[in-house]
Amino acid sequence: MGDSVTWMAPFKGLFILWLSFQFGMLVCGGRNKLDYSFLETSPIVTGAQPVGVCYGMLGNNLPPPNEAVDLLKRNNIHRIRLYAPNDAVIQALKGSNIELILGANEIQRLASDPGAARDWVNHYVLNNRDVRFRYIVVGNEVSMNEWPFVLPAMRNIYSVIESAGLQNQIKVSTAIYSAVLTDTYPPSRSVFRPEYLQFLQPIVGFLAEKRAPLLANLYPYFSYINDPTNIRPEYALFTAPSVTVQDGQFGYQNLFDALVDCVYVALEKVGGSSVEVVVTETGWPSAGDFASSTENAQTYLNRLVQHVNGGTPRRPGRPIEAYIFAIFDENAKYGPESERHWGIFYPSKQPKYQLGFTNSEP
Repeated sequence: MGDSVTWMAPFKGLFILWLSFQFGMLVCGGRNKLDYSFLETSPIVTGAQPVGVCYGMLGNNLPPPNEAVDLLKRNNIHRIRLYAPNDAVIQALKGSNIELILGANEIQRLASDPGAARDWVNHYVLNNRDVRFRYIVVGNEVSMNEWPFVLPAMRNIYSVIESAGLQNQIKVSTAIYSAVLTDTYPPSRSVFRPEYLQFLQPIVGFLAEKRAPLLANLYPYFSYINDPTNIRPEYALFTAPSVTVQDGQFGYQNLFDALVDCVYVALEKVGGSSVEVVVTETGWPSAGDFASSTENAQTYLNRLVQHVNGGTPRRPGRPIEAYIFAIFDENAKYGPESERHWGIFYPSKQPKYQLGFTNSEP
């Protein structure tokens, strides 16, 4: 979904259609005009929170990075994800106390050349000690031909991080999405697809050894829009009044929890029961199709923020670290119209709606 994989947009719809079939049995059963009088001067976020945002940059009308970072600080947003290194953004983050997830996308070069990995870490990380790096993400929803290089690149980057004594502060991982899973209904049946298993099993072993999380981009929105007959909107939007899917002892009242637990189940089946799942992308667009509206986006995101501290049925009470896609609408993204309406802010820095993070910690 993020900047580094926008080329996958035409294919992602095909996958989501497949995913909707997988989740098709997960059932029990207009855009509001908003008051923007509070606009840029009032925070859209109230309180402190562990929920972060994704900083996509595919727009020709976006504010400069220093203004974007100031906007985050005014709105009590303490974590962001950046899909690729950007010196201006990194400079703007210095001294901000905002934690950064940074993408590393030259996977083959970083895998084949330890010197290139050393130079990358030195330039973007070690030379910026007053930036709070949280994770280095080696690849985002990578294509099949890149998978053989992901773990070697992770190891090379980790080696440099470890040599600097930062291995407990900065974790190295990769970001997957639901296409790597199969047999996902009910969640207890979920497994990694065979074609990915040869790569993911050793990656999971690495993550368990280094006490690093697996990063996953998870979108109930896509499942719903591709199968609205079988997936009820309230199940996708966190508004179902009761358990919708019973999976043995685990009851699911929303699709987000089911998606997260599918990843946990697949991890457990390859020896990764100790590996945490961090949701590095989730969100809901505000325009572009029958399901996209400011009302639905606000409902999903507020319910998400209220929900994450409670964990999932398989990980109750264990807060879910999650990142909202995205900070701004991006007018240069291609694909369906909804692709250009994921921001919680307009490029003018005006917020689309109020978000409350009062139940979370920084």
